[in-house]
Amino acid sequence: MTKGIILAGGSGSRLFPLTFSVTKQLLPIYDKPMIYYPLSNLLELGIDNILIISTDHDKPLFEKLLGDGSDLGVKISYKTQNKPNGIAEGLIIGEKFIDGDPFVFILGDNLFVGSFAKKLFKKRLFCKSGATIFTYSVKDPERYGVITLDDDDNPVEIVEKPKFSLSNHAITGLYFYDASACEIAKNLMPSSRNELEITDVNKFYLKKNMLSVIQLNDELTWLDAGTVSALYEASNFIAALEIRTGSKIGCIEEIAYSKNKINLKELTLTRKKYGSSEYGLYLQKLINSIS
Repeated sequence: MTKGIILAGGSGSRLFPLTFSVTKQLLPIYDKPMIYYPLSNLLELGIDNILIISTDHDKPLFEKLLGDGSDLGVKISYKTQNKPNGIAEGLIIGEKFIDGDPFVFILGDNLFVGSFAKKLFKKRLFCKSGATIFTYSVKDPERYGVITLDDDDNPVEIVEKPKFSLSNHAITGLYFYDASACEIAKNLMPSSRNELEITDVNKFYLKKNMLSVIQLNDELTWLDAGTVSALYEASNFIAALEIRTGSKIGCIEEIAYSKNKINLKELTLTRKKYGSSEYGLYLQKLINSIS
């Protein structure tokens, strides 16, 4: 089974007081929980074995929301990250789940909207050697880890939150790794923030000349919903697109059906839990169009 990890832990301190009682990945982005979006991305890529890493407090909430994945025709399991020890710790926590296979690692507060499962992703998906990162052009690179490229678009240097603009190629929260990423993470030294940094994992691959970079184009929008303003920006963006097009973004059941993970009968049964909500009525309209 193809594998993916969603990191949905952390304290969500940039969103206090919204996250005093619940993790940010369960906050709404317009009409659905935030985690639906990275989950939908994994489904679009054809991944059918998914690990969600969260906190002890929030793990039962994710389990109540998504169960074991059978409603989507996939397998979903859960592990906990008890303290916010850094993104790269997710690779260590997920080592047994990965079990020597290449995998996709995605942050639970990142949204990728657009033609996600295009060939530019598939050509690097599940490569047995090396890593692939994805960049997006931003106007405020000082907020992100950025990568500089040479004239042939080969990666040269990774800098975390540069004070001066070395590049506008921000590194997004989506990574394709081979199985060695777990061992790399285990050998990292904590940063000045006392965290295991995903940037250091990527730097290791870069140093070994095993890092590929794919620049996301205009057909795909990347949003990081880790702050209050970004949370509402993402909600407004999703709302505008859905209202304009009449389609749902991040509709996990629709994607599961389109990928033949579930059939019409299973989709109809799953639709019932949404009742008369707009999301439920959207699924009913989809079912009616198929029947």
